[in-house]
Amino acid sequence: MKTVVGAAIVRDGKLLAQQRAWPADADGKWELPGGRVEPDESEVDALRRECLEELDAAITVRERVGPDVPLPGGSVLRIYAALIEPDVEPRAVEHRDLRWLSAADLDSLDWLPADRVLIPDLTALLVPML
Repeated sequence: MKTVVGAAIVRDGKLLAQQRAWPADADGKWELPGGRVEPDESEVDALRRECLEELDAAITVRERVGPDVPLPGGSVLRIYAALIEPDVEPRAVEHRDLRWLSAADLDSLDWLPADRVLIPDLTALLVPML
């Protein structure tokens, strides 16, 4: 089974999302940074590599967030919480736009279907239980 990993990067109580520029069926939709795990690569290493490629930023990978999300074609999406250095500003290398979102903002974007499923888990990450 192929695995796709995503980073729930949180800074100052906000989550980083990126807007797709391609392919045509995903153009304009939002997702978490990440991508495919290559053969002989760990999920954590893949996530670090993808964030360097997509955001030009190094991350620290933390715990898993939410359940596995089945993807078309038999792949699975796994999300990990992640941190980025406070003095590093990520940039949209391969995407149209980046946004830092509060918990209240999460539902307002047009997410890719797999990422939308995880909104309750992402909200819980931003608004910890007291």
